[in-house]
Amino acid sequence: MYRSGHAVLPIRSLPRYIPSSSSRPISRQASLHPLKCQSIRNPRLRKQFNIALAHYKPLSTSLQRYATHSGSPYDKIDQKHEEVLEREKLETHPEEVSSTSSVHQVFHEKGVEEEEKDEDMLAGVKADLRTIKETFALNEVPREALIIGMAGVLPYLATSLSTVYLAFDINHASDTGSGFIFSPHTAEIILHIIEPLQVGYGAVILSFLGAIHWGLEWAKYGGVHGYPRYAYGVVAPAVAWPTILLPVEYALISQFCAFTFLYFADARAVVRGWAPHWYSTYRFVLTFVVGASIVASLIGRGQIADQINKLPSPADRIKALRDLQMDAMETEEREKQARIIARDEGEEDEDEDDDDGDDNEDDE
Repeated sequence: MYRSGHAVLPIRSLPRYIPSSSSRPISRQASLHPLKCQSIRNPRLRKQFNIALAHYKPLSTSLQRYATHSGSPYDKIDQKHEEVLEREKLETHPEEVSSTSSVHQVFHEKGVEEEEKDEDMLAGVKADLRTIKETFALNEVPREALIIGMAGVLPYLATSLSTVYLAFDINHASDTGSGFIFSPHTAEIILHIIEPLQVGYGAVILSFLGAIHWGLEWAKYGGVHGYPRYAYGVVAPAVAWPTILLPVEYALISQFCAFTFLYFADARAVVRGWAPHWYSTYRFVLTFVVGASIVASLIGRGQIADQINKLPSPADRIKALRDLQMDAMETEEREKQARIIARDEGEEDEDEDDDDGDDNEDDE
């Protein structure tokens, strides 16, 4: 209603007319006394008075004219359509009436069936597999380094798988009375041969990983850093080689911690620019294989811990050697004391014999 030109005309005319101070008394007088316009004889004032009167038509008059105007298409009533609607019978649908049936649906229209989207139940698994594939792709790693590095972890992986199989064979023999391939005694002997090989090879790998930083320092990769980078090559073998003196379980756990610590150190070196950008991913793959091998070996040995005799560790051998030396020293000391006692007794016998001879001579 208020958008019509008839209604807006009086409202829009007010701002244009109010600033005129000279016409304000005349327009107010004309609106209050419209019949007095005949008494104004000045043509200029009479013209201004007529304009003010046109601008100050009451609002009710404009609205009444709009309501009685027959030109609007919205005021026409379709009698035929109204008669058709009158004859139609309203259908009831009680099942659609509820406490929320009159509430407009925000996310969908009522009565419109939405298409059900097929949810991929394996989307998360596929995303994880894709991430693993991208991580293990190693496209930026030089081919030579990748081949030699993968070949370097094969002995560690082979000893771990051998430990797992021998543990299975020993358990099979314990349950059935005979081994699957090897006898329990043979499997135990082979297991004792593999144990020092795995621990010793782990110490060699740790020493090699530390020595890489010496090579990077000599090549001045990322600049010259001196002692901080040389420390990587010193700490790694200093931690690795003492593990060969520990029992097998403790040695494997210590090497697992050493591999993990050295991986984080290498990753930090990459961030600092001390190593190539692909080196951290390369080290992650190798550390993952070695760490999985150590865990598998520990699990396999844990299954047969109470069924095999533990192989003496180097520390046990050193202790046994020390005990043997102590026993030898005690034996030697006892023999020495026995010889001293025997010698003293011999001297006493000689003295007694001499005394007897002297006595006999005196008698004669």
